[in-house]
This record gives sequence, C-alpha cells and structure tokens, in this order.
Amino acid sequence: MKLLHSSLTAAALALTACGGATDDPAVSAPAATVSATAPTLDPVPDPTPSVEVPALLRFTATGLDGAAFDGRSLAGKPVVLWFWAPWCHKCQAEGPAVAEVARKYGDKVAFMGVAGLDRSKDAMEEFVSRTGTSGMIQLDDRTGALYKHFKVTSQSSYLIVNAEGGARSAVGPLDEAELSSLIDEHAL
Repeated sequence: MKLLHSSLTAAALALTACGGATDDPAVSAPAATVSATAPTLDPVPDPTPSVEVPALLRFTATGLDGAAFDGRSLAGKPVVLWFWAPWCHKCQAEGPAVAEVARKYGDKVAFMGVAGLDRSKDAMEEFVSRTGTSGMIQLDDRTGALYKHFKVTSQSSYLIVNAEGGARSAVGPLDEAELSSLIDEHAL
C-alpha cells in the first residue's frame, strides 16, 4: 500500500510540475502541453487567446444604448463599419439594405453603425428606428472621434475589415448586392 501511495504521489508531482498553466508571464509553456502519462487530463484553455489587434481596431466608444464598446473585441473577425448621419438622405435610403445584409451574414461578419456628424442623440436613435438597423451595434460618434480615427470624411461610408485586419473603404449609396459583393470579396 505504501508503494502504491508513493507512486501516486510521484505521478501527481510529475503532472503538476510540467505542462500546467501558469499565471507567471515569464513562463512561456503552452497550456496545451500535457504529460503523455495522463491522457485523461484536458489541457487548460488560454482564457485570453492571443490575437493581434490591428491599430485600426484600437478604439473605445459608447453605443447609442449607452453601453461601452471596445474595438479590440473585433480583432480576428470580419467587420463592416457603416458611417452615417441622421440627416443624410442617402444613409436613410440605404439603411434597410444594410440591415438586410447584416441579417444575411449573421454571425459570419460583425456589423457596426457609426452615428456621427450630428449633435442630437435623439435624432440618431430615430434614424436607427426608421431604417430598421436596430439589430446591429450603433456607436455614438457625436464628437467625431471615430470618423477621425478611421479617416472618414463623408457619410455614407463603409469600412470593410477582414479577419487579418486588412481594410477596404467604400462610399455609398450601396444596395444589398453591392454591399454583399464587397463583403464577399474583401472580408471573407
């Protein structure tokens, strides 16, 4: 019995001494390393997978709903940013097409509206309701900081970012077919 207890203790020490996750950033052992003597142990997943965040997605904003938004959460995913203003007639006309394309791509592509070039949050909220674009995140850019960050100089503008961080800009108005084509060509 003593021999069995010693063997179990030695095995436990061996398992905990190699291949385990650590909080020490100086230790670079991958979490997926597991000792071959313990095939029933699952590797500890990395809670913060390393995805390179392109400079383009290093921004923070507030949604029209008041929620904080961190652009870094988009890293590694295709995204379409649509820059609009509530008084823009072509933005209003293409809003339903943007909403339809966002539904079409579902979880494959993130869609974000960037409401700017106006000081009235109420006008922005009315625009979202009127155009049917409430199903996507709408960022409040009354200060113009996001337009400046993304170097957008007019509305209706689009920025299509692929999973690797490459970007393609386009100026609207775009219909469903044109927007879908750009997404297929540049984001997927």
